Amino acid sequence: MQTPHDHPRSTIAAIATAAGTGAVSMIRISGPAALEIADMAGDGKASTQADRFARHCKIIGADGVVIDDGLLTVFRAPRSFTGETCVEFTGHGGILVTREVLGRFLECGAVMAAPGEFTQRAFLNGKLDLTQAEGVMDLISAQTRLSLRAARNQLEGRLGRKTTEARDALLETLAHLEAWIDFPEEDIDPQSGAALRAKISGVLADVDALLATADQGRILREGARTVIFGEPNVGKSSLLNHLLGFERAIVSDIAGTTRDTIEETINLDGIPLRLVDTAGVRESADQIEAQGIERTLKQIEAADLVIEVADASKQQPAAHPHADSTAKRILVLNKSDLVEHPSWHGVDAIRLSCLQSSGFDKLSLAIREALHVGDADWGNEAVAINARHQASLALARVELRASLEILGDPQSGPELAAINLRAALDALGEIPGRVDTEDLLGVIFSSFCIGK
Repeated sequence: MQTPHDHPRSTIAAIATAAGTGAVSMIRISGPAALEIADMAGDGKASTQADRFARHCKIIGADGVVIDDGLLTVFRAPRSFTGETCVEFTGHGGILVTREVLGRFLECGAVMAAPGEFTQRAFLNGKLDLTQAEGVMDLISAQTRLSLRAARNQLEGRLGRKTTEARDALLETLAHLEAWIDFPEEDIDPQSGAALRAKISGVLADVDALLATADQGRILREGARTVIFGEPNVGKSSLLNHLLGFERAIVSDIAGTTRDTIEETINLDGIPLRLVDTAGVRESADQIEAQGIERTLKQIEAADLVIEVADASKQQPAAHPHADSTAKRILVLNKSDLVEHPSWHGVDAIRLSCLQSSGFDKLSLAIREALHVGDADWGNEAVAINARHQASLALARVELRASLEILGDPQSGPELAAINLRAALDALGEIPGRVDTEDLLGVIFSSFCIGK
């Protein structure tokens, strides 16, 4: 991957708008030669243009023919997204004309930007920390209101601030401990050890609080894998169709109609749900149906949430298969428009009717409560850590616990605790990018779209 480290004096360019035909398109240039390239490709006035003012400009080919005309905006360093001098040209949104304008900028000396390179340069130039850079991509890919809000909070630096505050508190504690180790003759008070452990415990509590958001963060980014499960002919496919709002699955009175899993994604009150309709579970001699049932069981194992559907008008089965699954579980009694069988009386379940479209508001509320990603759980302080943050925080937690154990043992020297605290510091520093993260950057920014 091309990075500013590889080409410290390069000026990059890329199309910043989505592929395809639209009303307008934007090409972005960033680097030390941005103004010179814009002058060469345009009318020669970019270098004298006022900052942050859009000006009409024509992009002219090497043969003197006008390629496009539009608005040119200049952002001189360091007051730009990347921290470098940037030029943005907004022109007509045709695919060919946009490529021709980009090609002209490349002819004039720019190099093609790699995926995420603009954001990477913003990070390297101190305009963003690493969590904010990741928040850029989360904001672009957000599909629901809650995931959008979590991404916005991360982009505003909330996660970076929380981890930096924890790291600064830990750094102060480590400095006190190391001073005590290095200068014992000065009799520097370690605050009787108990206060020192209390500070570390406070940092550990902050780490635990952030780790508690790991599942919510994954769900908001990827969607909650929600398996619709039950015996044949209880209304699983009808439930899927109703939640989707269109006829996705075949509904039939013939048992075993659904033989393979069907997966669709919906936005349920701000929560992305990856709905999986499965084959009805029963004993079957049909080889194809048996394979579908086996797939159903595998889907349940990987689920975040299992919606078990039963027929309210029929007797309750002797046992609910896979009721002990680690996934959260909601029992739904369908066909509540019919007379409920006495065996279901007193059973805690969501009672609804796909035929009459009733009870779905209660199901939506139950799903939100089961997944713990609603407004009541997060309020306005949404922080959604990703897998990278989770790994670093988990390592920090291990090291912090080890340091507490050592400091609580009178037979152990504080030198060993200092080693654990330094490791915890490094783990926390990796999250906002305050330690050497060069190997990590290629992985993170390669997932970005070109032009961002």
